[in-house]
Amino acid sequence: MLNKLSSVQCFGGQQLRFEHSSKVLNCTMQFSVFLPPQAEQSRVPALYWLSGLTCTDENFSSKAGAQRTAAELGLALIIPDTSPRGDDVPDAEDGAYDFGLGAGFYVNATQEPFAKHYQMDSYVVDELRHLVEAELPVNSLRSIAGHSMGGHGAIALALRNPGLYRSVSAFAPIAHPSSCPWGRKAFTGYLGSDPKAWRDYDSVEMIQAGKPCPPLFVDQGDADQFLPEQLGFDALKVACESSQIDATLRLQAGYDHSYYFIASFITDHLRFHAQYLVD
Repeated sequence: MLNKLSSVQCFGGQQLRFEHSSKVLNCTMQFSVFLPPQAEQSRVPALYWLSGLTCTDENFSSKAGAQRTAAELGLALIIPDTSPRGDDVPDAEDGAYDFGLGAGFYVNATQEPFAKHYQMDSYVVDELRHLVEAELPVNSLRSIAGHSMGGHGAIALALRNPGLYRSVSAFAPIAHPSSCPWGRKAFTGYLGSDPKAWRDYDSVEMIQAGKPCPPLFVDQGDADQFLPEQLGFDALKVACESSQIDATLRLQAGYDHSYYFIASFITDHLRFHAQYLVD
């Protein structure tokens, strides 16, 4: 059951925020939704947006400027939080930004004390999806996108669930988390120290293993401060080329890792997804 926290008119549609009790995450969760004006007449397709480290469900809705084009195209935007929240939810012992609260990495944790709450894979793929499609004017046509940690999540969840998402896109995704500091830290904490347990959440590894991928679109800024050490763009490009998947990977000159980068190209991503979602 959804509890509406706020509703603001935006480009003829509604920017909404909801709260609900999550059985999967064992806590109360909040998420944001943009419903385009077309949703007043019929159920509309949805793009799920997964945000990055330290973000909540409100960063994308307030910074990306996606609502104008989503309203034009008739796309709902579903924006979950990045991790479970609450006083009982364990956090990083040192309060680090790249693990724990705000850094759920969209995995189903197997390690204690995180396994009880950090089930973000099942939350996004199953619980939130069913809730949204049951209680909001959203149909069963869906795609997924994200930024940084959320870009990792978007590609990984699309690869893990063939046929669930019609298309996938990402800005500066952590594409090869098994080989970077952010990913190794998160995967060790949530999934354990055996790298074999990480493969099912590593996009490059899954593509190399032959997992089917929906049409993929990635933008990466070449001035991104995290590109050399954290993001694995070159490894993703090699994996896509060798597997001959339907992928467009763009390296954008002069752009960094920020929401200024996302705002500059979000319209391209929405129009990309509309090809697969809107008749």
